Amino acid sequence: MLKQVRTPGSFSCMLLLLVALLPLTIAAQLNAKASYALIQRVIPKQAASFVVESVAAENGKDLFEVESRNGKIVLRGNNGTAVASALYHYLTEYCHCQITWNGSNLNLPATLPIVTKKVHKATPYTYRYYLNYCTFNYSMSWWNWERWQKEIDWMALHGINMPLAITGEEYTWYVVYKEMGFTDEELKDFFSGPAYFGWFWMGNLDAWGGPLPLSWMKSHKGLQEKILARERELGMKPVLPAFTGHVPPAFKKKFPNAKLKATNWTNGFADTYILNSEDPLFAEIGKRFLQTQTKLFGTDHLYSADTFNENEPPSDDPAFLSALSARIYEGMKQADTAATWVMQGWLFYSDRKFWKAPQIEALLKAVPGDKMLLLDLAAEIEPVWKRTDAFYGKPWIWNMLHNFGGNVNLFGRLDGVAGGPALALNDKASGKMWGIGLTMEAIEQNPVMYELMMQHTWQTEPIELDAWIPKYVLNRYTTTSKDLINAWQILRQTVYNGKEIRDGAESIITGRPTFDSTTIWTRTKLNYAREDLLPAWDLFIQAASKGVKTDGFRYDLVDVTRQVLANYAGPLQRKWVNAYKEKDTAAFTTYSKAFLELISDMDVLLATRKDFMLGPWLAAARSNGTTPAEKALYEQNARDLITLWGDANSPLHEYSNRQWSGLLNDFYKPRWQQFFALLQLSLRTGSDPDLKQFDETIRNWEWKWVKTEMVFPVVAIGDPVQVSQKMYQKYRKEMK
Repeated sequence: MLKQVRTPGSFSCMLLLLVALLPLTIAAQLNAKASYALIQRVIPKQAASFVVESVAAENGKDLFEVESRNGKIVLRGNNGTAVASALYHYLTEYCHCQITWNGSNLNLPATLPIVTKKVHKATPYTYRYYLNYCTFNYSMSWWNWERWQKEIDWMALHGINMPLAITGEEYTWYVVYKEMGFTDEELKDFFSGPAYFGWFWMGNLDAWGGPLPLSWMKSHKGLQEKILARERELGMKPVLPAFTGHVPPAFKKKFPNAKLKATNWTNGFADTYILNSEDPLFAEIGKRFLQTQTKLFGTDHLYSADTFNENEPPSDDPAFLSALSARIYEGMKQADTAATWVMQGWLFYSDRKFWKAPQIEALLKAVPGDKMLLLDLAAEIEPVWKRTDAFYGKPWIWNMLHNFGGNVNLFGRLDGVAGGPALALNDKASGKMWGIGLTMEAIEQNPVMYELMMQHTWQTEPIELDAWIPKYVLNRYTTTSKDLINAWQILRQTVYNGKEIRDGAESIITGRPTFDSTTIWTRTKLNYAREDLLPAWDLFIQAASKGVKTDGFRYDLVDVTRQVLANYAGPLQRKWVNAYKEKDTAAFTTYSKAFLELISDMDVLLATRKDFMLGPWLAAARSNGTTPAEKALYEQNARDLITLWGDANSPLHEYSNRQWSGLLNDFYKPRWQQFFALLQLSLRTGSDPDLKQFDETIRNWEWKWVKTEMVFPVVAIGDPVQVSQKMYQKYRKEMK
């Protein structure tokens, strides 16, 4: 190549060429360094057995190769994420290992297996998206750098290259509004507490859970710098936020002539204020925000902006929506001519009464060409692309949402996710399907769904579950046990069948006390018959007695045991309800006592796994505080989100309920105890219970609990296998 440049003035041409190539050379070195560092973090004892090499992308898309050479395992990729994917391919396919949030198996053979034939994998997807605004709170509210580093490694290993990155956004806005003349006092009623940022940035609420300390803003600016540096050195392109019009309440006093619209999320929170995109300040603020953000954190030209998230626009006139969309994009473009607008398609799913074809088409087509990228946010539930002509020609990404609110349950659409992405990719009507992704509201649950979904990254055909499940069992449990394979086929047909309900069923245990089988956010309808899950429990217990004991198995054993116990609360509830209605005091006493005992037993079971404990969540929240007052504020945020969500009258109570040790015994059980005491009094006196007064009393009790400070265990207690076996011996016969 250099010889071809030798024309008159060849020395200067060569110099220019070398200068041009220099940044690429440095970038390649940095990627290799980052890749070696990731390998060292993941498998430190075997890291020296791996060699990292670069390879060119294929048709502009990521690829990796794996082969053996001179006693080493060679991992090639066009960036750090591709190399990490090569590593995970080797670990799962050759060493039968697995890395998940809930139990990992890294028991590598003493002698690493040889790759007899070079592996070459290219992805059909330009983008593999990750995260949802909600994930940053339902799971990530209190994460430090150590936890983020672990997650970024998981992302890379699973092929993620396009993560949402909104940590530290509050600091950017603080800088912007301070430069615009706002005082700290004026901003106090704007910034929410740390557990509510997702809905704050989507314009749903202001100030709730605050006031936000400046120490938080500064520390999370630093955390965002680390997150972005690591993601970028691994070849990822983070999606940063953009302005959609949400401004502080003090804005109307600061700019009395500004065109503001009050809007309300209708979930018990005060109005928020949206600046009209026609107002000249809209473009000015949007530009200022992106410029400030770029100065602080750099940019990869991908910007997240969601208009009217769970709020209806003031008009359904297509011309109005088109003009609005064009102005939002223009605001991005003024700050970054290479900007691409990344938009969650949730509004088209959640408010389909408003967003009909003319409205959606007008909103999307106002943005030129491929400068807008749509996230089909819950494609495994309802693929919006099918009723929008593949988003009217815009590039889009097929996403699995899966979990709502961080609720704890076994649930998923195993067969649907095994086929969905590939079927869409190969459908001529799917248009510009440029990627796949994970947009769950919370993580650290149902690991099988995420291992399955990201298997699509490197293939174009549907996943054959009858072949995939045995491999999953082997990698997770280090056994080819037919019993465990059969157990997973039962799970596939029950908890993971994806039928009848949108998201996982809850246990009545976590519901505010009631005679009914369900409450507003505690939906107890199962997508299978309770008894159909029991044979899977039998098989897991049998496997435990045969010595299967990997970390993943112990987690799954507890999770399956938890699920059957949680399900059993339903029949128990019916027994004490019937006893009460029949005025059978003895039977009511027996069954209500059994109901409370079930809650306590579940608490003991879940205490054996850190994954299911309240203590770590609260301790992590408090660790972010620099003063006793800050620690108390963060603990209150952490308690509130997973119980009431808002204040004592919040209509969202229990939306984010968790079956966690500590929460069961200290929150859910005392509520039921108070309810049963009321009913016992009613049976003794023959008077009707005052349920309306009880509801008021329990709301006040819940709010008091939210504002309490108390230390809960952060280290697991008891042996998961022994406790699961004990629960089996106690309850299995009763469940026949």
